Amino acid sequence: MGKLQEFDITFTNNKVVYGPGESISGTVKIKTGSSLQFKAIKVNCQGSCGISNKVNDNSWTLEEQYFNSTLSVADKASLAAGEHSFPFQFVIPVAAPTSFEGPFGKIVYRVRAAIDTPRFSKDYKAQRPFYLLNLLNLNEVPDIEQLSYAVTTKKFSYLLVKTGTLMLKAHSDLRGYIPGQVIKLATEIHNKSGKDTGCVLASLIQKVTYKTKRHVFDLRTIAEVEGAGVKAGKHAEWREQIIVPPLPQSALAGCSLIDIDYFIQVSLKSPDAVVTLPIYIGNIAVNLSPSRPIPSRVTTAPSAAGVTPSAPPAEEDPEEGLCAGGVASEEIPTKSHSQQDPSGQPVTMSPSAFSHAPGAALPPSHRRPDSSAPLFCVSTGATIPFFTEGDVTPVPTSCSLILPPEYSSWDYPHEPPPTYEESCSSANSSFNSRQ
Repeated sequence: MGKLQEFDITFTNNKVVYGPGESISGTVKIKTGSSLQFKAIKVNCQGSCGISNKVNDNSWTLEEQYFNSTLSVADKASLAAGEHSFPFQFVIPVAAPTSFEGPFGKIVYRVRAAIDTPRFSKDYKAQRPFYLLNLLNLNEVPDIEQLSYAVTTKKFSYLLVKTGTLMLKAHSDLRGYIPGQVIKLATEIHNKSGKDTGCVLASLIQKVTYKTKRHVFDLRTIAEVEGAGVKAGKHAEWREQIIVPPLPQSALAGCSLIDIDYFIQVSLKSPDAVVTLPIYIGNIAVNLSPSRPIPSRVTTAPSAAGVTPSAPPAEEDPEEGLCAGGVASEEIPTKSHSQQDPSGQPVTMSPSAFSHAPGAALPPSHRRPDSSAPLFCVSTGATIPFFTEGDVTPVPTSCSLILPPEYSSWDYPHEPPPTYEESCSSANSSFNSRQ
């Protein structure tokens, strides 16, 4: 760098994750080999969002800015040979949204420093990113303690002249979860036909909407569980569990260009039938009221050979296996689970992979001594970095089995899934028609 041997920005205590309303402070460090004339040394703190309809394109179609502050830490003078430090401090606005990085857009925050030199001389620039976590408290979401429920009835034809009816019903134990918690899913299938059904599939799906002129919907499967089909004329139940991996929070409060939604999709092949359960992913877990009964019909189904449950099952009621009319129902065995390694063993979750909150599904031996510092997921890609408060080196996740697929696997265009209101309306109408 010639006269300039070092030009760097450091944050106080090497902190990299901040919250809205916090102060971000640090030092601009400069080391020169000889005297350096300058007009000004300025530090800028900026937060913005940009989106595009092309993958990994930084020429944004739309942008919005959350703050942009500049501070002059030194005016026209000369830097003598040696080391120099210039402190700075900024306040982050309370309405700034959580950082996010996706294939079609980003919410980014950075501190930049610049040395303005006299005319015909080279200017010098340096920058360092930081990350913002605007916590989503699930307890502030209406009806978050309730079940997420959906049902559909499908009439279909087979063998050219025969017809049958199938009912698919599913519910989760809550409507909101944090990374590390277990989604307990219960599914019922009533096959009123003379034909066996295809496999049943439960998927945790993320939908990111980039609000360009023509909205881009990025849909990806986060985790997937497959169960066996249902025999002709049988009523069957399937209970499985999905561990919520490290994911960005639902919505992005304060951002008008990017939305994040999650839902569980339970689908059946042959005949085709689908139900959708909207859920929230947040940072602060739901505080279940003592009066709220925990659903008992959400335990893990007995495993197929070589497949083990993703989490220990709860105790079952001996009378649970009865459907309407007292007819015994069958249990659907699980065939495969994306959160298990090929040997059939559950994936070992790293304690650094999840935020801490009451009810997080981590064994005591896996919990960090200092669990108060929230961990933060920046991206939904295959290399998710995590950061902790204080002087800690960023730790990447080591569990590839729980991560979303690579960006290259997406297909465009995508039809958006039903909205929460549409899903509830569909579920209610289907349910009422059966009364």
